[in-house]
Amino acid sequence: MANRALGAPGLGGPQPLTKPGLAASSQARYQPLLKAGDSHLADRFFFIAILGCGLSVLALVGLIVYELITKSALSWHAFGLKFFFRSDWDPVNNQFGALPFVYGTIVSSILALILAVPLAVGVAVFITEMSPRWLRNPLAFITELLAAIPSVIYGLWAIFVLVPLLRQYVQPGLARYFGWTGLFEGPPYGIGMLAAGIILAIMVVPIISSITREVMTAVPQQQREAVFALGATRWEMIRTGVLRNARAGILGGVILGLGRALGETMAVTMVIGNRPEIAKSLFAPGYTMASVIANEFSEATGDLYLSSLIEVGLALFIVTIIVNMVAQFLVWTVTRGMPARSNA
Repeated sequence: MANRALGAPGLGGPQPLTKPGLAASSQARYQPLLKAGDSHLADRFFFIAILGCGLSVLALVGLIVYELITKSALSWHAFGLKFFFRSDWDPVNNQFGALPFVYGTIVSSILALILAVPLAVGVAVFITEMSPRWLRNPLAFITELLAAIPSVIYGLWAIFVLVPLLRQYVQPGLARYFGWTGLFEGPPYGIGMLAAGIILAIMVVPIISSITREVMTAVPQQQREAVFALGATRWEMIRTGVLRNARAGILGGVILGLGRALGETMAVTMVIGNRPEIAKSLFAPGYTMASVIANEFSEATGDLYLSSLIEVGLALFIVTIIVNMVAQFLVWTVTRGMPARSNA
């Protein structure tokens, strides 16, 4: 018994003072400390890789701006800022002015917002506040699906469906009852500024509606309950408790839609008429900054001609960046900041 207690050699030799499992667990516990240097190198490599991904986006934007500025330098030296206030566009005589394109872009975009904003806000209010639960998700999905349709599909639909409707029914009626305004006069071709504004309105509805639903959802539920507690109707609750608190974000969504309308190319090019002129009537054809680049860039043979088109692209790029930055800030004030909610 004494030999067994002392761990005699004949009975298996001396027994260890600690259990083998405890020693293994201790070794596993301190194993990361043995490779601390390797872990530090891996973290450093990961940080550098992620930093490179972020800086690559900034570098890409910088390269785009650099190319636009350098390639449009010839036009800048030839015309200066008067380039955006000249109406003549004559590639044969090397006389270029971007005013008709600026006018067409502004008019078609504003017309699109006038048509799209009431519809988009109405859809957002219905989905968020009034829609039955079984209809809410399908309706939201179908609304957002409009944003996934390619631009050229909208253009084809406009040519075969929208333009004939405008030519046969809409434009004659507008000319008969509102021709005295000067906005609806001239031959009803169907193709023109009105068609471009309508197709743009359809394309920006999903963007404005999605942003509006997001900012309305961000309004605290207590705001709705407080307005109901004061005896307000549902419309008064939506108007004072929801829309008033979400107005900055809704404005941001509208500006995002404006940014989409400013840069839209194919659908507008297919229905606007592509004529560099400034006309008061919405029936008249027009031209936008994006459309002239898409149509004439491959045909630009002279250096000044090409430089003028690139200068139009530079102006469109700068305007789009500014518009999107303002819109993102307005949306942020509702979804993450407090200023828009403090006005309840």
